[in-house]
Amino acid sequence: MAVAALPYKPFSREAVLGELEGIANWWATIAVDEEQGGFFGEVDAFSKPVSGAPKGVILNTRILWFFSELALFNGDTRYTALATRAYEWICHNLVDHEFGGLFWEADSAGHLVQGKKQSYAQCFGIYALSRYYALTQNSEALVLAKTCFQLVEKHARDRENGGYIEACTREWGAIEDFRLSEKDLNCPKSMNTHLHVLEAYSALYRVHADDEVSEALQHIVDTFLERIMDGATGHLKLFFSQKWEDLSATVSFGHDIEASWLLHEAVEILADEKRKAQAESVILALAEKTLRQGMSDAGFLCDDADVSSGHRKNISFWWVQAEALVGFFNAYLLTGNSGYYHTCETIWSFIQRYHKDDQGGEWYWTAKCHHAPAEPTYKAGFWKAPYHSGRAMMELCHRFDKLTPR
Repeated sequence: MAVAALPYKPFSREAVLGELEGIANWWATIAVDEEQGGFFGEVDAFSKPVSGAPKGVILNTRILWFFSELALFNGDTRYTALATRAYEWICHNLVDHEFGGLFWEADSAGHLVQGKKQSYAQCFGIYALSRYYALTQNSEALVLAKTCFQLVEKHARDRENGGYIEACTREWGAIEDFRLSEKDLNCPKSMNTHLHVLEAYSALYRVHADDEVSEALQHIVDTFLERIMDGATGHLKLFFSQKWEDLSATVSFGHDIEASWLLHEAVEILADEKRKAQAESVILALAEKTLRQGMSDAGFLCDDADVSSGHRKNISFWWVQAEALVGFFNAYLLTGNSGYYHTCETIWSFIQRYHKDDQGGEWYWTAKCHHAPAEPTYKAGFWKAPYHSGRAMMELCHRFDKLTPR
């Protein structure tokens, strides 16, 4: 009996590269705002730009990162030009020339809406600017990245208790509302912000490995190993008081698996054998617990679970699946456990069937089987960029290249 052909390419480097090209083409053709400059603040689930949508720092720094990294990946000058477009828009509209750092939000024309200094946002600036500098050798980009780094170290680093506070006012003073978004707990420290400090400092260290950056990267690695990782559960704790009291009510499978490979990247960049040895057990524990506790029978990684009841949120979000592909593939390379690779194949199949829009391009925020068709979330917007999905495809290509012939 003949087996019906799949409507998509099975998990392979070729398929991943094709997916990357599709994501890049969507952002290069659909998301560019020719009228007001830069990129649209929002493009809906039907690939239609939303007029007047605000333009946030997270979306725009992630776009800068993506096109910079993509141009480094494949050498296509079209993507260099798009990276420069993003860089120039950020410099003109989101850089605070009075108090330093990056604003949180501008309106569609680039006028300031919210000037607070979220540590998370400064770190996405560092991450993106570091890769743009790697691409272009634009010294002003490196200066801006280092300035953001120094501001975070001066105003957000907790020298007494360790780690970093969530946010400051525009003037870098104390703030009452620390939250990154409305769904977050209003507390001084979070795993999520520390994860992106780790990510950003790793990128900066790759292009500017001075003593100050080296010490800070070592500090954030140690903070994950000593404060954020819960050795008893194999998960990351999510929210904290100033003195690291655990305030978490859930575990986040998506962040656990994302952290597993970002932490591995950081210790590899540092080339510190002692920290590499300390981190390896954490990296593998995160991957193992995520695989065992987070995978649904339908073939996707669940978003999170309640700490007290263990109840899982059985909904598939695009970013969780993207990070799961990288984290599980990374665990496969570290352990040789084929179960991790087969899980990547399963998740890939789910993405192709339920997240990818074959007609309109890009990925849906929520799987098609998990949202009402009349109310899907945007494809591009304040919290959705080519960063998770596009980065995953590039990271997977790099990891496929490490496979020995089988």
